[in-house]
Amino acid sequence: MRVKVQSKMAAVKDIVTLVLDKDHKTTVTVHLHGATVLAWKAQGKELLFVSDRAVYDNKKAIRGGIPLVFPNFGPWALGPQHGFARISRWKLEQKPEKDDSGAMTAVFTLTDNKDTRKMWDHKFKLTYTLHLTEKTFKTTLKVDNTGAETFTFTTLLHTYFRTDDITKATVSGLKGLEYEDKVRGDGKFTEDRELVTVAEEVDRTYASTPNSHIITGVIGGGKVHMEKTNLPDTVVWNPWVDKAKAMGDFGDDEYPSMLCVEAGHVATPLSLGAGQSFTGSQTLTLMDE
Repeated sequence: MRVKVQSKMAAVKDIVTLVLDKDHKTTVTVHLHGATVLAWKAQGKELLFVSDRAVYDNKKAIRGGIPLVFPNFGPWALGPQHGFARISRWKLEQKPEKDDSGAMTAVFTLTDNKDTRKMWDHKFKLTYTLHLTEKTFKTTLKVDNTGAETFTFTTLLHTYFRTDDITKATVSGLKGLEYEDKVRGDGKFTEDRELVTVAEEVDRTYASTPNSHIITGVIGGGKVHMEKTNLPDTVVWNPWVDKAKAMGDFGDDEYPSMLCVEAGHVATPLSLGAGQSFTGSQTLTLMDE
């Protein structure tokens, strides 16, 4: 395991990132603030986007990588947008370890505390497991209700992919599905394209999607296969020109270099009784060209 302070974060002395290093060409970098995955490199290719203007202040969510959304997706009356998981300090439960096959695994946890209970008065434990092989990166989130009362929540893995040119990127597996369009904001629509492309601001939540998507146009002309388990919805997002200019932690000219394809359980909230648990995961695989 290597633990290092990134140069751009040097002003905040107590912030560290951890690296799962399989063979130097295949690595994952994780920030303890939000347990945010900052980088996934497979065969020497960096596949995730992080804004050059991302803020590392232990307060704001990090703009890029794979932020964790819990217990609420979107605007939240009780607290910050997308909940508190992505802005909380997580505990390293199991340091990065290599098994006999060469795969790397690390585990992070977050439990309720006085700050979370001020917003959302429930007892819980989140366990986030990262598993890295040569071409595959699996992220698994387990939610345990450790209290005596039922709670409801939504959750999502807010994955930012790096692209060469957003207009050439595509997402498969969404044709014929109903989606909510937050840009238009005037109801629900049905996707009629075999491959979803982006040529304007996009913020769509597709409900009850297949467990598999292929994202093309990832940096270097690559393709990534996304396989989801217990995460039935898919969000596709790109801020485009105007919204990019309006975000302080996102460069004005960065929107062509990223595409969010986000696996989640957001269209319908989950209900978890006392002592019950929920587990959802996504597996990202760099496909052969």
